[in-house]
Amino acid sequence: MAIHNDSDTFDIGGDLTVNRLGYGAMRITGEDIIGRPDDEERAREVVRRAVDLGVDFIDTADSYGPGVSERLLGETLDPDETVVATKAGLLRSADGQWLAHGDPDYIRNQVLVSRDRLGVDPIDLYQFHRPDPDTPFEESVAAFAECKDEGFVDHVGLSNVSVEQLETARDHVEVATVQNRYNVAHRDDEDILQTCEEYGIGFIPWYPLGAGNDVAAAHDATRRQIAIAWLLEHCDVTLPIPGTSSVEHLEENVAASGIELTDEQYVRLS
Repeated sequence: MAIHNDSDTFDIGGDLTVNRLGYGAMRITGEDIIGRPDDEERAREVVRRAVDLGVDFIDTADSYGPGVSERLLGETLDPDETVVATKAGLLRSADGQWLAHGDPDYIRNQVLVSRDRLGVDPIDLYQFHRPDPDTPFEESVAAFAECKDEGFVDHVGLSNVSVEQLETARDHVEVATVQNRYNVAHRDDEDILQTCEEYGIGFIPWYPLGAGNDVAAAHDATRRQIAIAWLLEHCDVTLPIPGTSSVEHLEENVAASGIELTDEQYVRLS
């Protein structure tokens, strides 16, 4: 049976229509998300295959590599075929640490760097990767708002934020998406998902494959596929972005968009 992205669509920011099942491009880098992948052509093959399967929403960040994921996407994608979301606000150290850095000048500089790597103008969706305890949250958000006002980005998103921070950010800029950790087994952020649903904000669950259940056998599917199917069923504003460096796993993930859970199975998982 031919594999295709059968998820329904969502309008990011009201005007960027994408299939809800996307692709997270963190894994097209080297080990520990540092440096180049062992085989760059294989990484490009995964990206090309995702587009062939109907994936038109791809998420990355300047810190993936750092810079490697954005560069490979820029070298591989046709901007007219895909919506690309990237992020700023995290630095990487040589030993692999993720360091919050929300300095407004850094954000304004990074939007230019990311735009160049991706080969796009403007960036479709620019997300604040993580609040920085050493920088006032509103100052960081204001920098993203300026990037939008100056035409460098079309839409602004947030990541790893609370409901209170989302509300604060909405005083400064229209928030198109929120990206927080969320899956069938980890639902600590149910409150912010519900808030996003109320406002029509896209919710991008990172680490969307966390799950453990026995529904998979009934669908001749893997637990990973059921986890994706549950996210798509759970809320109309969710945009799962499972990532992989393998074409085989990519196809498995996309095939999950065609799984229809019964009401009983959904309730059991929920």
